[in-house]
Amino acid sequence: MTYTIKEIFHSVQGEGFHMGSAAIFVRFAGCNLWSGREEDRSKAICQFCDTDFVGGKRMTREEIIAECVKYPGMVIFTGGEPALQLDHELVRALQRRNKFVAIETNGTLPIPQCLDWVCVSPKANTNIVVCEADELKLVFPQQGMLPDIARSAVRAKHLWVSPKDGPYVERNMEAAINYVKIDDRWRVNIQAHKFWKVR
Repeated sequence: MTYTIKEIFHSVQGEGFHMGSAAIFVRFAGCNLWSGREEDRSKAICQFCDTDFVGGKRMTREEIIAECVKYPGMVIFTGGEPALQLDHELVRALQRRNKFVAIETNGTLPIPQCLDWVCVSPKANTNIVVCEADELKLVFPQQGMLPDIARSAVRAKHLWVSPKDGPYVERNMEAAINYVKIDDRWRVNIQAHKFWKVR
């Protein structure tokens, strides 16, 4: 079994519940909501992604595991959309090596049920099939995906509004803070790794 991997790197989780924890990020190539090519962005379902997940190389399950166990920390499968490739066997193999295994997904595809932690970041105009998660991270503001809509689609203990990056990030941060002041079930999430200047 091989997977198309954009990159594997050791860093610190910069977002959500595990912010500040050592982590090995396994970034899968490909996404079901955008091709990753700038010329396709305006037609994509998700138009605000800030991640390069195009290309990559084929790696076997054993090669991925060998790279992950070199470092301390949890393993976070991300993308693109990791649910396009992630399978039960890879998750369980890492868990047998005493790794805590997490996924960051858009929630539109089934995921292995054996994961230790699930973060869903729902996007507007999609069909959410991952209806239970440990944390729900909503990029905010997002036309067509209000916090109440996200919360009704995904049951999660930890609820985050994450200000959309880009030219209006300061305005978006203010909007997120104001929303949390109205509905205190949610907390403001930031991409702290950008402040820490790590990947």
